[in-house]
Amino acid sequence: MTTATLAAHRKAGPGPRLGWLLPAGFALLAGLDAGLVLLGLPAPVNSGRLAEVHGVLLVLGFVGTVIALERATALDRWYGYAAPLLLGAGGVLLVLAPVPLTLAKVVVASGMAAFTLLYVPLWRRQHDHVQLTELLATAFGLAGAILWIGRVEMLHVLPWLIGFVVFTIAAERVELARITMGAGAGVRLLAHAVAFGLALLIGTGLPDLGAVLTGLVLCSLVAWLVIHDVARRTIRLTGVTRYAAACILAGYVWLSLAALLLLLGAPTRQPVYDAIVHSVFLGYTISMILAHAPTILPAVLHVRMKYRPVFWVPAITLQLALIVRIWFGDGLGHPLAWQIGGAGGVLAILLFLLVAVGSSLPGRSRSRTGAAAATDRRTESSVS
Repeated sequence: MTTATLAAHRKAGPGPRLGWLLPAGFALLAGLDAGLVLLGLPAPVNSGRLAEVHGVLLVLGFVGTVIALERATALDRWYGYAAPLLLGAGGVLLVLAPVPLTLAKVVVASGMAAFTLLYVPLWRRQHDHVQLTELLATAFGLAGAILWIGRVEMLHVLPWLIGFVVFTIAAERVELARITMGAGAGVRLLAHAVAFGLALLIGTGLPDLGAVLTGLVLCSLVAWLVIHDVARRTIRLTGVTRYAAACILAGYVWLSLAALLLLLGAPTRQPVYDAIVHSVFLGYTISMILAHAPTILPAVLHVRMKYRPVFWVPAITLQLALIVRIWFGDGLGHPLAWQIGGAGGVLAILLFLLVAVGSSLPGRSRSRTGAAAATDRRTESSVS
């Protein structure tokens, strides 16, 4: 979204879109609960089905719903909201034991199909390589959801879900930072996505070769993004600009780690699999969500979110938790560190939810000075 669009949305009060996030929030909390179950730690709810749907709950039920809502808001047509509606409903159905799991999977896949189709009118509105990349990324997610219906092991579904989140978020970075990345940024991004798709296809028959090729594509993507992303410069600034840049750069670090691990071949060993999964879906994905939340969420939900230094608390907690889990737990083989790091990741996300809600509550005064408004405009431009 452009700065003008963000500003226009912020003028409106909280709207019904806030309700669209309730299923996503449910999927997030259920996914976190499932994470505690898989860690062997006490959890509020302990259901055998939760552990089975943990990954899809967080990737498609939560992240997919949030991104689909953001894209539907950009489209601004009633039919665009079919995607977040189905994805949110699918996330809820995945948790409800009386509902057949296959039916819940079909609803999730239907949501991804609607999400993919959502990009058709967006493409017609603005013929752009970034839009094509986002369409292709969503198609990766759709393919993963369809494979999951057929009871394919998550090891084989994982690469498709990685493609979905990595290239959707990378496209968002290119779209927001197009000026600093140059006119050909969209073409380069699309080329990486196509190469990743070819690697996925090869991986269906040759898993080790497919993993190595996806790792090479991701290494190239991260190197290109780090070199051209404005976050390398805005990290020297202050306030929300430095916070966002720090989260973005941290996300690139975790994605690069996952890429290097994929160069070892298909992650059939549990420690490597765990490290790749959480480097991508926690380290990269959640770090990027933390970075963009102060600007994207207000635009989508029509609420004002005021940045406060306390935003650093969940961000730092997340990074420390991942270091403990992946380095000491997966890398050095300490089960206790693996559990502590996993619990720390859950804590970081819960802290972020509390901070985000607290920062969105109306203050005593709604008046804003010209200097404050100018600061917000500079912030949006710098984060972009």
